[in-house]
Amino acid sequence: MGATPLAGRTSTWFLITPFDTGIATLKSDKYFQLVEAAQLDFGMQTGLSGALLKSKLNFVNAAQNLRFVRTIRVFQRVRVDSSVAYFDEKCVYFQHDFYARDTLCAQAWVKSKFKSGTMTAAPAQFLGICAVTKPEDLQLWDEALAALAKPRS
Repeated sequence: MGATPLAGRTSTWFLITPFDTGIATLKSDKYFQLVEAAQLDFGMQTGLSGALLKSKLNFVNAAQNLRFVRTIRVFQRVRVDSSVAYFDEKCVYFQHDFYARDTLCAQAWVKSKFKSGTMTAAPAQFLGICAVTKPEDLQLWDEALAALAKPRS
């Protein structure tokens, strides 16, 4: 694996430019672009991306959730701390925390699968044993996703 253990956190920095903002604050869709870049960087720093490539697997993001705390302004330097919050037999949940001037501004969670075609690989194959119970926020999010997936009568 890479220099950062999979159980650890990685940090990636971005400069918010006028192309990322409406008038003066970061646009909501840009958060998800930064999350994808931070998640890729997490994979590179931890070696997860290399292990997935060797196994001919890809990250497939199944769902994303974003919670805003404070606005991020144009020309601010933003740090995104990324980690694996939890994983089960099918999915891995990444947590990405956005900081500007060491103040938490947003939190994003990404529910991902490791896939090759229609085959889904168990995250434990790459991440080991999950030593934490599923956080309540993630459990509630999964319940909401399941409710949205049910057909309406």
